[in-house]
This record gives sequence, structure tokens and C-alpha cells, in this order.
Amino acid sequence: MILKSVIKNIWFAFKIIVTAIVLAICLRVFVFDSFKIPGTSMEPTIMAGDYILVNKLVLGGRVYKNFDFMKGGKVETKRLWGWRTIKRNDVLVFNFPYSNREKLDFDLNVFYVKRCVAIPGDTFYIDNGIYRVKNCSDTLGCYENQRQFAATGREAIAPCVWNCFPYNEIYGWNAKQFGPLYVPRKGDIIRIDINNIKLYNNLIRYETEKEINIKSDTIYLNDEILQQYVFSKNYYFMAGDLVGNSRDSRYWGLLPEDHIVGKAAIIWKSEDMQTGKYRWKRFLKIIN
Repeated sequence: MILKSVIKNIWFAFKIIVTAIVLAICLRVFVFDSFKIPGTSMEPTIMAGDYILVNKLVLGGRVYKNFDFMKGGKVETKRLWGWRTIKRNDVLVFNFPYSNREKLDFDLNVFYVKRCVAIPGDTFYIDNGIYRVKNCSDTLGCYENQRQFAATGREAIAPCVWNCFPYNEIYGWNAKQFGPLYVPRKGDIIRIDINNIKLYNNLIRYETEKEINIKSDTIYLNDEILQQYVFSKNYYFMAGDLVGNSRDSRYWGLLPEDHIVGKAAIIWKSEDMQTGKYRWKRFLKIIN
């Protein structure tokens, strides 16, 4: 009887542990996740040493459609139902899309946190360092940091900060004068020409897995002439709050929606990375 009771208790404890593990995995995959912030690009909103909780219910959690990526194939995900769409000024965590600037990919091991300053259908531009969207009067990003950057002389800005996407003389965009850049939304039909192909070639290659070639001012998608393109994904323009020190969409381009992990919601813990001491005033701080 004693042995039977011990076995019963062990079995009960085992079921509790397995249930707890499965629940924890489900919560992490579909509801929230935690990330430690190593860099300063989102200061003052998020500081190096902050631990943030990311809400995955806003846009909806992701599941893999297949596991081909484990054999070197393309990462494909399916988005579950979410509460709402992404809004301007949402702070998002996402998989970094451009480990190679010449190709949009999906790095499962690298995560960035930035602020969304333009959503699908927006026309984004930077006017003397200030972020703007056509026909939108909202303040986008950290205005104070933008204002300070706007007042910084060209000689004080390093070339790696000054020079911007798409790194082409035809556009000549820089960190103070950028755009206008239209941000595609799913279903948009955009006429493609010899100039704007430089803005959208990585997106088209990512969606179609085909190569783009230009011959005598004619654009080809594999062997077919490309005169217009219907986008199958939503895209976003992401920017760090620390304008002068942020590797963001100004430098690598637009973010596909399938790369988004979720919305940064709260700082649940914060440590000074130099001293290791807790920054108690930042505990449970809502991220706006």
C-alpha cells in the first residue's frame, strides 16, 4: 500500500510538472516573452540593462508553417489572431531582417527593439532630422532627440550615421533629409521603374524568392519583365529613439510584418550594466 501511494504521488507530481512546462511554453510562444536589452538605441525609453516583457497578443503570436529552415530553407510563419494592428509609435521587438544588406532574410537568433514610426500605406520622410508621415500630424518617435540631432552640424556626424538607405546617388538620402518613401501594405500594386526598384528590390526578392536583373533599363524578375508588383506582405519603418546611435530602417530598409515578435509592454526589471545594481525606479515601468 505504501509503495502504491508513493507511485501515485510521484505520478501526480510528474503530471503537474509536465503541465506547468507545457503551459510555460504556450505562454512564451503565444502570449508574452522576456528580453534583456544590451544596447542604448532606444534611450531614454528603454535603457541598456532593462528587462522587458513583450506582449504577443497585440498582433498575434507566430507559429512555424514548416521546419524547412532547419535544413537551410526559408523561414515561414503563420500569424495567429491578434487584438489589433500595429500603430505608429508602438515599440516592437522583431527578428533582425538584414544580416546582409543586399538581401532580406530571417535571423532567428538576433532580436531588435525599435519604435514603429510608419505603418503600411504611409509615406514616410525626414525633414531636417524630424520624422514625419504625409497627412499625419502625430509626433513620431522621440522628438527631443530628433530636435537635438537636427541641431548637430554635419561635420560632427560620422559618415556611417549620415549616409542612409538605399545608398544610391539618385536619391542621396541622409539622416536629416530622407524620403519620401512609401511603405507598402498587403495588396498594394506599385509600378516598378528603374529608380524605385532600388527601394523595393529586397522586398520583392524576399516575397518571390526570385532574382531581379536589369538589362538596358528593363527590369526582369527571373526571366519575366517586371513593370508592376503586387505586395503580399505588410511593411513598417522602424526607428530607435536615440537618433544618432541606432541601426534602424534609415540604414537597412523596411521591416516585414512576419518578423515582428510583439509589442514591448513593460520593463519588469532593470540593472545598471556597469555596477550590476538594480535601478528600482524602472521596475514595472510601462513602455510608451
